[in-house]
Amino acid sequence: MTTPERLNELLEIATAQAKDEVVTHARSRDFTLPHAGKTGVLITLDNGRDHTRPNTLGPHSLRELNDAIDAALARDDVAAIAVTGKPFILAAGADLTQLGALSDRDQVLAIAEIGHAIYDKLHTAHVPTFGLINGLALGGGLELALHCQYRTVSAAAPAIALPECFLGLVPGWGGAYLLPNLIGADRAVTVIIENALNQNRMLKGPQAYELGIADAMFDGADFIEQSLGWAGQIVAGTIKLDRPEPDRGEAWDAAVARGKAIADLKTSGAAPAPYRALELIAAAKTADRETVYAAENEALADLVMSEELRSSLYAFDLVQKRAKKPAGAPDKDLARPVTKVGIVGAGLMASQLALLFLRRLQVPVVITDLDQERVDRGFGYVTAEIDKLAGRGRLSPDETNRLKALITGTTDRADFADCDFVIEAVFEELEVKKQVFGELEQHVSETCLLATNTSSLSVSEMAADLDHPERVVGFHFFNPVAVLPLLEVARAEKTDDATLATALAVAKTLKKNAVLVADETAFVVNRLLLRLMTVIDAAVDEGTPLEVADRALRPLGLPMSPFVLAQLVGPAVVLHVNESLHDRFGDRFPVSDNLRALVAAKRPGIYDWTADGKPYVAEETRALFTVGDRPSTEDQVRERVLAALAEEIGLMLSDQVVAAPMDIDLCLILGAGWPFHLGGIVPYLDREGVSEKVLGRRLLPPGVASLPA
Repeated sequence: MTTPERLNELLEIATAQAKDEVVTHARSRDFTLPHAGKTGVLITLDNGRDHTRPNTLGPHSLRELNDAIDAALARDDVAAIAVTGKPFILAAGADLTQLGALSDRDQVLAIAEIGHAIYDKLHTAHVPTFGLINGLALGGGLELALHCQYRTVSAAAPAIALPECFLGLVPGWGGAYLLPNLIGADRAVTVIIENALNQNRMLKGPQAYELGIADAMFDGADFIEQSLGWAGQIVAGTIKLDRPEPDRGEAWDAAVARGKAIADLKTSGAAPAPYRALELIAAAKTADRETVYAAENEALADLVMSEELRSSLYAFDLVQKRAKKPAGAPDKDLARPVTKVGIVGAGLMASQLALLFLRRLQVPVVITDLDQERVDRGFGYVTAEIDKLAGRGRLSPDETNRLKALITGTTDRADFADCDFVIEAVFEELEVKKQVFGELEQHVSETCLLATNTSSLSVSEMAADLDHPERVVGFHFFNPVAVLPLLEVARAEKTDDATLATALAVAKTLKKNAVLVADETAFVVNRLLLRLMTVIDAAVDEGTPLEVADRALRPLGLPMSPFVLAQLVGPAVVLHVNESLHDRFGDRFPVSDNLRALVAAKRPGIYDWTADGKPYVAEETRALFTVGDRPSTEDQVRERVLAALAEEIGLMLSDQVVAAPMDIDLCLILGAGWPFHLGGIVPYLDREGVSEKVLGRRLLPPGVASLPA
């Protein structure tokens, strides 16, 4: 147990070491408890910034919170303590900037102990304590509420989570003990493991209430007043809660086992954090609070001092900061307004684009294709998806009608005359795309932006024969369009700043993260994924069993294996991009005859699937392959893949395909779902020594994505 003297000593040391902390102040005010007529203290966390900078809890912030709690507990006239945050935000947890600056394990242990000691005062208080979850509550912010004896939640709260495992941490201030003991182990595994490893899925207010995280839920702008009224009834005894006791039998162990299966599936054992969190949840079944808190401290210290956590913090910083301001972007004031959008093509990708532009830009969208039947099919897809959104309550009746009124279909390119932005998503053939742009130029204005969703062809060549090549730009989405946040925006040889600024402004309105790339074959993501695939294919061609080659990258914890990814994309698409890269770069991208055979046989991929969803290689598929007698082991294949990736990244940086190695990582994280614990790929290549072995140097500057000196 941390004594007051030790806590003060730890706070003195921690605050002296903290640098550039944005302090979240803990402001106290008295209020009269409705229905009880007694005095309560409401502590409101507020960092003085607007909603774009959530409250975070570094050493100075924790000291203010500690002082506010101590002051309230010291008063004889206080009958209850409530904690909430500034409008729409309780807190986003620990200050990751401060956490990332720690270079000594003892420093981490101190911060962990400080948080536990301060929060525990709310858990053990001699008066009722209330956590009012008025909005965003993540990590240590949610744990603060969990330490309170009662909790309310706003029905409008947009994001409630324990996201630590996503970042390479564990809930470090009591979450791994308190949550399973409040809502049961299985539900806690959903929040701590499953949601975190599913791209950091968040709970909304009603979901948190349904799970039992909160005891009451209120809606409306008067959430705080309603919550304090409810607190008054608790103090007065007119409301009594009956919380069910969690099942501590076999169900608890089954929940932990389920969590391990999820961690294995999502990380293949490559990320330590979820496994450490599961150890804590397992211990919470029988151990007391103090024992589990001490184990949390140790786990947090181990993880903060790990290279995986440094990569995760680097990746988090990329997504939170660099993704918001694309490197090399021109002056945003050059962007032209976009009041109507044209989509050339009405296939699945084009239809997804039409829906996205409709929902985000809220402007007229016109789609076209070769004949009316195809146009009708694309139009029907868009309107059906709008109806689905309405059916799920995502759109109001007025919004539904408005969106349907904005979408039109045509076979006449003249209907594009008043468009400000036209994007083509037609067959991936250069001459076809050049023809499309040539026809469009006969109808649209001189400033109408012409965008291509190409994934592998030269944007400059598409624009070469146009009267106004300066308004052509690459605008490469990733499938599924609604889910993956990356947009590779490619500047062609003659693309001007106004076109680029307009493209980036549209990307932002679409809620996509744009990375500026040079107009080089396959840009970033597909170029690296295809380099990876060609090494895997070559290993198979040499005689490595298909299953061995496909398992080779499991230790990286990628979202899916190479052959599963190729099956998702489609072998014909993989072959097309592979051939484009081979034409441009030669033997670095050899084209496998076995891949050609797979495409010629019209197989959907390497795998067939059993009734229970397990992949296997059918004999007819295996029979298509002609292989050698020089098999490799999984380790050998993985070494070859990593060396190839390091080489390709080095060449891309030399050719200035992107501004910096950080943009490579941003592309892989946002466009291919590569995990935070790799930092994308570059930090991993550096820390494993692959960069120096292949290139003779590390790719990242000293101190980036690594432990402080």
